[in-house]
Order: sequence, then structure tokens, then C-alpha cells
Amino acid sequence: MKVSQIIFSPTGGTAKVADIITDTWGMPVSKIDLSNPEMDSSSLNIEKEEIAIIAIPSFGGRVPGLAARRIANIHGNQAPCVIVCVYGNRAYEDTLIELQDLAEKSGFKVIAAIAAIAEHSIMHQYAAGRPDEQDKSELVSFAQKILEKINGNSAEPSTPQIPGNRPYKKAGGGGLVPKAGNGCTNCGLCARQCPAQAISLENPKETDSKKCISCMRCTVLCPQSARKLNSAMVSAAALAMKKACSARKENELYL
Repeated sequence: MKVSQIIFSPTGGTAKVADIITDTWGMPVSKIDLSNPEMDSSSLNIEKEEIAIIAIPSFGGRVPGLAARRIANIHGNQAPCVIVCVYGNRAYEDTLIELQDLAEKSGFKVIAAIAAIAEHSIMHQYAAGRPDEQDKSELVSFAQKILEKINGNSAEPSTPQIPGNRPYKKAGGGGLVPKAGNGCTNCGLCARQCPAQAISLENPKETDSKKCISCMRCTVLCPQSARKLNSAMVSAAALAMKKACSARKENELYL
């Protein structure tokens, strides 16, 4: 048996969580990066005998729209699927149930769901350093229980009860848009790697704010650390979220 790891992880936090799970299974893993701007997800056919894991970050309590569109094009062929949403210690709200609906519409059989914590991609003081050792231990335990469910069922594994609301909460509007500062050398790495293709290839200092999804990939990848957010706006947002984000949230398994 092999695993298809289908991830949308612009800054790497979601990938860390997915790797902990698939490493625990100890099977051959094929990694599919939905944040690759050149990804043609319509060409993806997952075999029924595989285990699929679809992992995405929660953006304001919803599946990122760009990730949702790419997941919708995949051919799941009734492969057993584990869905994972990763969030920065605030709340994941309707992310998991929306991801379940997307996976099932694409032909996957959802058998388990995980909500996991990783460091907030904008306000790094929230869930700083997570997933930490406690998280890793919990995620390993989750992965083992999921594998036991897969191996222990002669019939089709059941679909878990997953929290969330239908209709989903309203998606948020425009977010914070990173800008290129004086340190920008126009190397173009950010433009080539932007999942939404919001940064101009001809002039990487130009960002289309209507296309930008505030995923922060450009700020992580920039070799000069030249792309940044407005610090005053980040501070204001962090203050508004302080009450919701300060207490440690724990990972959750739905089996």
C-alpha cells in the first residue's frame, strides 16, 4: 500500500503536520503540492488501493479558495482519505466539514479527520514553535489509530462525524498583502512560487492585491527577507485576536 500526500502548505506548517502522519505509517509516499502555481490537479488520479491524505491550512475558518478549486479537480476513485486542517491556535470553524465535502465530491472516501495546530503564519507569537514535541506525540498516536482502522475493517471503513456548519461561515475578504522593501533584488523567486500568481514576473515589486491570498509564502521564501507586512496592521490584528489565540488549543482526531 502507498500514500498520496496532497497538501496546500505555502509556509510549511501544514506540511510538517502531514509529514508526521505519513512518516508514522512507514509506507511509500507520493507528495503532491497544491501550492505549486504550475500544478494541474485535473491530471491527478488517485488509485483506490492508495491511502490519500489531504492537508490544508484554515484561512479564517474556511478552506483556502485556491486550494478548494484544485482539490475539486482531483479524481479520488473512492480511495480512503484522511483530511487534515491546520490552524494557528484561533479556531478552524467550518474548515474540516468543507474539506470533507470537497474530498467526497472529488470521489474520495473520508475515513478520518484531524484538526492540528501549527505556528500562525502571520502572527508568529501564536502557537510559536508548534507542532512541538507534545503535538508530534499526539499526531503519531492519531496516525496509528487511523492505520488500525484501515487494517482492522473487513468492510468499508466508516465516515466519522465531523464538526462544522452547512452552510459554511462567510469567507473573509481581502487580507494583509506583503510588500517588497528596499532589500528586494528582483530575483523573481517570490513571483515564480506564488500559489496565486499575484506577483509580477516582470517586476516582482508589484503585487496584485486582488489576487493575493495572504498565504505568506513570499515572505518565507525571499532570500533577502525583503517582503514584509505592514507592522502596525499586524500588531492591530494580533491584539484583536489575543483573547482567542492565547490559550493553548489541542489537536483533535475524528475517527
